[in-house]
Amino acid sequence: MGLLWERRVDGKLYQVRSAGDTRRLYTDGVFHSQYNPRRPVTRSVWDLLLLPAFFYAPGQLRRILVLGVGGGAVIRQLRDFVEPELIVGVELNPVHLSVARRFFGVRGRGVQLEQADAVDWLGRYRGPGFDMIVDDLFGEYDGEPQRAVYADAGWVAALGRCLNPGGMIVSNFTSLLELEASAFLADRECRRRFRAAFRLGTTRNYNAVGVFLQKPATTRQLRERLIRIPVLDPRRSAGLRYHIRTLAL
Repeated sequence: MGLLWERRVDGKLYQVRSAGDTRRLYTDGVFHSQYNPRRPVTRSVWDLLLLPAFFYAPGQLRRILVLGVGGGAVIRQLRDFVEPELIVGVELNPVHLSVARRFFGVRGRGVQLEQADAVDWLGRYRGPGFDMIVDDLFGEYDGEPQRAVYADAGWVAALGRCLNPGGMIVSNFTSLLELEASAFLADRECRRRFRAAFRLGTTRNYNAVGVFLQKPATTRQLRERLIRIPVLDPRRSAGLRYHIRTLAL
């Protein structure tokens, strides 16, 4: 794997590496993003953040908020496959934002990147709501990725305040145990905010992605929409690889 770019900022080592057309972002050795415009299916956690968009029909997701941009892989996927009117990405790390623009092509019409603390940004935000919110806030600890914000009842409420009626929150966790301990599932009042919930995973990592919708939804709806898009069709060799479970609310 070739080294395209490297910089040390405030004691952290940032690297962008390439394998063919694939670009990968590492921060202090922790793998943050991967994207290949020729092969947009990553076979990893970024696919799981994209997948829930297909619980909705084309054109229903007009405004999407991504908390935690990294290199911007999921923003590229959402723009390519969902084509919302606007994707807002909020990222604390200015180096990540620079890398996202320069190496991952996260720029142009319909993409708005904000350098800010996501908790503060949500607390100050007073604009129009979002149809989909992706909560992918991660940092590094002892060389391992770790959620940057604990998903307690206050965090779920803060996300909910920015969500349009009938919208959806997609939240990435390092493990099934962490998802189950979150207020999304452990707090009764938080569970009552949603009408359907699912867990997504892959065989390549331990991440558990929680999907929480303010509208009824089924796994059959998801499958039927995916098979209409050849590059995403799980039945094809190059298609998505994932497993999904319905969560009790």
